[in-house]
Amino acid sequence: MEEAAALAAFGYELGLLKRIRRTGWWHAGVRDPESVAEHTMRVAQLAAMIAAEEGADPARAAFLALWHDTQETRTGDLPHTAGDYLTKPDPRRITADQTGRLPERSRAMVCEAVDEYESRQTAEARCAKDADKLEMLLQAVEYRDVGVRRVDGWIESARDGLKTGTAQRIAEAALTLSPLAWRER
Repeated sequence: MEEAAALAAFGYELGLLKRIRRTGWWHAGVRDPESVAEHTMRVAQLAAMIAAEEGADPARAAFLALWHDTQETRTGDLPHTAGDYLTKPDPRRITADQTGRLPERSRAMVCEAVDEYESRQTAEARCAKDADKLEMLLQAVEYRDVGVRRVDGWIESARDGLKTGTAQRIAEAALTLSPLAWRER
């Protein structure tokens, strides 16, 4: 496959993330949960802010967050409950398959980002992972605010998974605020 065609085909594959729903929210009773792409957008933004506060590289943290769930084009978004029945897919292996036809520079860039995120060896990767957890917490609070009652497990899971002081402080503050607090003047 020609390089430009391979890049275009991968672009189409990434477009699936706009249509794949975050399936765990159906268990809580959310009729139309956010898409993986919607989740990823806020994860990247939060990752940049957490990294800035933690003294890490905000652009790198946001970049890692952009790639953290791209493998779900191949697996879908597997809910937590699937873990007892399925072996967790290896994100690195899926990414290698996804990018196998890409030009070398693009392939290496994506694979390296996913590897860094999954390894959690850098401050930026830890900030991106915390952003993933924090985004879930914020989404749970937003769903609770509109009447979805069974979200406490998501909130507690997110809080328990946070590693950076910044993300922990944001989570605690988020639990005391209305999702519309930003409108206050």
